[in-house]
Amino acid sequence: METTEVVIAGAGPTGLMLACELRLAGIEVALIDALPQRTGESRAGGMHARTIELFEQRGLLARLEARGRYLQAGHFAGLRMDFSDFPTRHPYTLAVVQAEIEDELDRRATELGTPVRWGAPITGFRQDGEGITVEIDGAAAIRAAYLIGCDGGRSTVRGLAGIGFPGTEATMACMLADVELSDPPTDTVFSERRGMGDYSVLQFGPDWYRLIVQRHDRLLERGAKPTFETFRDCFVDIAGTDFGMHSPRWVSQFADAARQADRYRSGRVLLAGDAAHIHYPAGGQGLNMGVQDAVNLGWKLAAVLRGDTPEDLLDTYESERHPIAARVLHNTRAQTALARPGAHANALRDIVSGLLDIDEVRQRLGLMITALDIRYDMKSDHVLAGRRMPDIDLTTDGAATRVTGLLHSGRPILLSGKGNNVKQDGWSDRVGLVDADFGAGKWTIPGVGVIDAPAAVLLRPDGYVGWATDSGPAGLTDALTDWFGPAR
Repeated sequence: METTEVVIAGAGPTGLMLACELRLAGIEVALIDALPQRTGESRAGGMHARTIELFEQRGLLARLEARGRYLQAGHFAGLRMDFSDFPTRHPYTLAVVQAEIEDELDRRATELGTPVRWGAPITGFRQDGEGITVEIDGAAAIRAAYLIGCDGGRSTVRGLAGIGFPGTEATMACMLADVELSDPPTDTVFSERRGMGDYSVLQFGPDWYRLIVQRHDRLLERGAKPTFETFRDCFVDIAGTDFGMHSPRWVSQFADAARQADRYRSGRVLLAGDAAHIHYPAGGQGLNMGVQDAVNLGWKLAAVLRGDTPEDLLDTYESERHPIAARVLHNTRAQTALARPGAHANALRDIVSGLLDIDEVRQRLGLMITALDIRYDMKSDHVLAGRRMPDIDLTTDGAATRVTGLLHSGRPILLSGKGNNVKQDGWSDRVGLVDADFGAGKWTIPGVGVIDAPAAVLLRPDGYVGWATDSGPAGLTDALTDWFGPAR
């Protein structure tokens, strides 16, 4: 029987990112997928600022930037929001399709020694106090310490684990197709609300477009494979034209059902990405949330497997990520309601559009969509604790660098301001120490504003602050122990 440390089921963006994170930490991984090969389909079409930051933290951004293009805005239920003044080095949406993101992560996972095994559907598993045995159809079982379900909204792993998936049913029929157009609209991003639905035309390349059409109060047959002809008929029914669509790359359907796993863990089985939560793709938050799940879980799982920390560190994965997904389900349900046709929704949209002209409202919604405002619960009450670390400029040993550069290895860092002499004695085997000159004495924090630079910051591998201080090291020992295990 084959043995490994972690089996990841599902080789989409979430599973691939998790595999890369675990391999970066030195953990053995078997990455499997039930499909015979990658389909090339791309439901997601971009990355928001926080996900862009995470890719840069791991040195994965440059190649994706070369494949995509920048959009200085996002939207809430189709109402445009300007992101250009958000406090990040990446105040934009990077329009890059899911297939390109998967290709880059696949390349990285293979470099790290974990290529995808296709055609490997899970048929069952047995877990005990020592590990879990994962049964693969037509192949030998794999023995591991943990099984992670990243296998989508209809997750086999979630079903076999008996984890509930409550939520709300679909209320609309939605279809998309990647096509060529002989008579496209002049705008690269174009959408209209018409009658009982709406449609969008997004230019993704010089010769191809993504078309989306949505019809309220009508449902498509679940699991049915839509044809190009079906899509074109539905699109013309709403838009009144087909813009000369031809040469389809692929056609798919989706809906606005919103569900969330009632728990993210059952013993040695954990869920991430769409296996843990599904929702209407309003604002483009789905892929981003899955990648962020993976980065949150990866370092914690690695720390447990190395024996650095007790197993209860894994409980913080659910306690931190479950509320984030619940918030996304909440805001996408609101966007679905706001997108409905009719005079009442039109009046509401007009009012909300006016509110978005107010900076405080725009930033509150925009920082939520981009996930820049996330704050995890921490014992420390410092304003930075639980928030993502800003990518400030630093000087270390006379050399200029940035916080992002310190996180490429995926190792936690105790960042001590010049002359503060804060140390991580007892944890130097697990936590790096960087004495740095923070330069400017003010930092801008999303959702907070401008603060004085702290004296020292404890950075988790996912780029979130586990502890911070404006003076001495009070609370540092507890934070190091909580996140990275007891002193040695």
